[in-house]
Amino acid sequence: MPYPDQLLADDERVVKHLHPHWVTLVVPTLLLLVVVGLASFLAAIVPDGSLQDGVRIGVLAVAVLAAVVVALVPYLRWRTTHYVLTTHRLMTRLGILRHTGRDVPLNRINNAMYEQSFFERVINSGTLVVESAGEDGQQVFKHIPDADQTQQLINRLVESDHDRRSRHSARYEAHYEAEYEDRRRSGGDQPTERL
Repeated sequence: MPYPDQLLADDERVVKHLHPHWVTLVVPTLLLLVVVGLASFLAAIVPDGSLQDGVRIGVLAVAVLAAVVVALVPYLRWRTTHYVLTTHRLMTRLGILRHTGRDVPLNRINNAMYEQSFFERVINSGTLVVESAGEDGQQVFKHIPDADQTQQLINRLVESDHDRRSRHSARYEAHYEAEYEDRRRSGGDQPTERL
């Protein structure tokens, strides 16, 4: 799913949109299988009698509640966690019901590094650490897919952003220098009198 364009500036485009690595869903999936298996077993061993239907409904209700807690909530948390790299900033959006967002402009990023354990190298995941100027300081993003490539991409984007800002600044200065020279030649700029 592409990131909504209405959240971007006019000259900004999404370069990479990430969710946490799929490995974060392995434990919830296994727990869901345990809940389903245990609920099926308990529903099957309920003795015959007048309470059988009520007990089975109770087992089913507890199983559904457990499935929501151990599987659905982690899936929704994974699905609603967005790490978006654009040509101007690093955006983080988190939350199922309560949303949290943080934007770090590329020109404020001082350093980006990654860490990978042996297991993370095998599954191509890792922890990305982004240091920025200002109040946020250091941000740690765990379970990032392709952490090494993402770190390199951030470094390239920071450099490109610096070049873009330098070109824009140079054009701005050249424009006003040309206007000043035109006014000076036409006699519009008189020396300032000292009082």
